[in-house]
Amino acid sequence: MYPLLFTHVLSRFDPETAHHLAMPVIRAMGIRPLSWAARALTRPAPELRVHALGHEFPTPFGVAAGFDKNAVAVRGLDALGFGHVEVGTLTAIPQPGNPKPRLFRLVADRALVNRMGFNNHGAAAAAKRLARLRRGGAVVGVNIGKSRIVDVADATADYVASARMLSPLADYLAVNVSSPNTPGLRGLQAAETLRPLLSAVRAAAGDTPLLVKIAPDLPDEEIDGIARLARELGLAGLVATNTTIARDGLTADPVAIIRAGDGGLSGAPLKARSLEVLRVVRAAVADPGFCVISVGGVETAAEVQERLDAGATLVQGYSGFIYEGPFWARRINRDLRALRAKR
Repeated sequence: MYPLLFTHVLSRFDPETAHHLAMPVIRAMGIRPLSWAARALTRPAPELRVHALGHEFPTPFGVAAGFDKNAVAVRGLDALGFGHVEVGTLTAIPQPGNPKPRLFRLVADRALVNRMGFNNHGAAAAAKRLARLRRGGAVVGVNIGKSRIVDVADATADYVASARMLSPLADYLAVNVSSPNTPGLRGLQAAETLRPLLSAVRAAAGDTPLLVKIAPDLPDEEIDGIARLARELGLAGLVATNTTIARDGLTADPVAIIRAGDGGLSGAPLKARSLEVLRVVRAAVADPGFCVISVGGVETAAEVQERLDAGATLVQGYSGFIYEGPFWARRINRDLRALRAKR
């Protein structure tokens, strides 16, 4: 049914508008008694549980940052079968993001291009919502980024402000230095700027596990260096990867690609590079206690298992939700259990 709904209804809407139309439905799934009914259908099998970052994840498959920017739909996403929800990206200062349109579908490639620009209501507003979630339920990661109006030279203080507000309410914290949609942000991945930034945020996060989210467009040697740096600084792990600025191998209508323009590409075209980055990170830090969250181009249970076999601790998806629909996580969890039963 969902493919028909997507083809004949949702695809006719601007992607960001379609997302906003879907969010109230997802939020409703987290409200009783709908949440009880949903969980009866979507609850992952016990054998899928993963222990990581000091928490028990009901399944290794979760929602990547960007889907629930303001922590408004955590309970609904949990009810749909996702093992964790990474909310954000959140900034210390609320911001509207880049001008619209800023989200585009490349349907032939099962991909998205976004140049959202960290549109969010701010860390303080999210903290109030997250405080209400502390009574149990989904494992919640919080992704933080630099406020656009803050100069890159002052980025560390800006990240620290967000970390202080949000780390007490997060099951883990992810530092986003890899979005292509905030000017100067990716430059923070350079060793000379990344070390002091991560050290300061690590101190501000206290006991909350801290990870750093990296770009797929970095050379392998830089990815190796960041992984080793994260280990040296006592971070809990890495999120690999963010969206890409590359446009290699796209098959969509060239007009659609040109219309989408600059921004981060996610979805199926990112699959190969995301897997390569995972392997580079695991080669640099083999310790299984160092958590690696693999994200990028994952759509099926077989692809989730491939990431786990390559050393991922957890796996995330986002673009596949747009193309697969609300029972995507349920299907992945069911098929993942079946795959493992055959081994």
